[in-house]
Amino acid sequence: MLAEDTIAAISTPPGEGAIAVIRISGPQAPAIADSLFARANSTRPLLERVLHFGCIRNQEGRLDDGMAVVFLAPRSYTGEDMAEFHCHGGVLVASRILEAVLRAGARVAEPGEFTRRAFLNGKMDLTQAEAVMDVIRASTSLALRAAEEQLSGRLGREVEEIRSHLLRTVAHVEAYIDFPDDGIEPHTGERLLDAIGQIHDRIERLLATANEGRILREGVRLVLCGEPNAGKSSLLNRLLGFERAIVSATPGTTRDTIEELASLRGIPFRITDTAGLRETGDAIEREGVERAKRAMERADVIVRIVDVTRRSNFEGMEGEILALNKIDLVDREAYNRGVANSCFVAISCLTGEGVDELVTMIVAKARRDQPTDAPMLAAINTRHQACLQRARSNLQEAEEKLRNRVDPELIAVPLREALDAVGEVVGTVDTEEILGEIFSTFCIGK
Repeated sequence: MLAEDTIAAISTPPGEGAIAVIRISGPQAPAIADSLFARANSTRPLLERVLHFGCIRNQEGRLDDGMAVVFLAPRSYTGEDMAEFHCHGGVLVASRILEAVLRAGARVAEPGEFTRRAFLNGKMDLTQAEAVMDVIRASTSLALRAAEEQLSGRLGREVEEIRSHLLRTVAHVEAYIDFPDDGIEPHTGERLLDAIGQIHDRIERLLATANEGRILREGVRLVLCGEPNAGKSSLLNRLLGFERAIVSATPGTTRDTIEELASLRGIPFRITDTAGLRETGDAIEREGVERAKRAMERADVIVRIVDVTRRSNFEGMEGEILALNKIDLVDREAYNRGVANSCFVAISCLTGEGVDELVTMIVAKARRDQPTDAPMLAAINTRHQACLQRARSNLQEAEEKLRNRVDPELIAVPLREALDAVGEVVGTVDTEEILGEIFSTFCIGK
């Protein structure tokens, strides 16, 4: 499905840099590139997939020295004719070249329109198109690796296999619709139930990756809480590897929540340092305590820091990790006897002792106690999850009707709906509204 119009955009980030890339896609792309580019020592047209050096110019004259390359359909990113100018990376020079391209017959591309055309032209499925933005936004090596796996088509292939099995099951049921006098025979019904059950299991396995997908794309909400001067800000600085929060012996130094992004074992964490939890008459500090409590309500993982030099008994709330800080200042046997929480670790924010063990516990808690070295690949996003949950519900309805030996027509309906729901994941059904939402989040030029 090749587009009738030609689009263009600056594909590199705004600002100064070594080079800027102006991307053009559509039927006029090669002609526009030829009309604005003069090859050094040659008047011949631009050769396909060859990077040429020359002068980029408009009707008024020279704009910049740079490079040009042409890609002819279908051997291009979008699957249609494309061209690119590589010029010096100044804001003004790139804008002037884009303006010349637009005057030559192109229009400004919408966010994500290049990738949308690649999807519509069969260069990638919808999961791969979404993975393009995941690659761009990846903030850790593990998130990047997962995005690259999805971009390679791993998730799409798994969904297509599920869809293929489901399509065969729908075909078997609909075969009985052609013979209304014959119900589905018991032994055939058992085979269909087994087939639906296998599809159901594969969908469940994909749905189980939703939490990991959210972690990789959005980060884990980690909240550090505790009494004033327990060491929350010191722990934040230790986890970040630099001095972000002010550390002081004065209670109430942290009045507001402080949030920073950090990578722990390749997983992105949004770490929030909170005000010390205590009763106070100071209105500002009281507001800080309230904000700390709200942050704890939204947290995926809570680490409660306790100063072991002040107390003899230590107990955290259910589900929290208890970090006993300043362990370098006390007798080891004393804190062991005083702990009433199995999920605890002794640390010293000053020396770093125990912090690595704490990180291991945090990562395990974030991944719901899965092994911290288990792969987090082909993890579904929120949209995939919603589609697969609908498919699962439809399959459960079909199984129930099949067990009750209702008419084949009534069994086929939820199976078709499940097929459509699975198809939405990879974009094999009419998904115009979905496409608009997905690609609106893309950056211009991609």
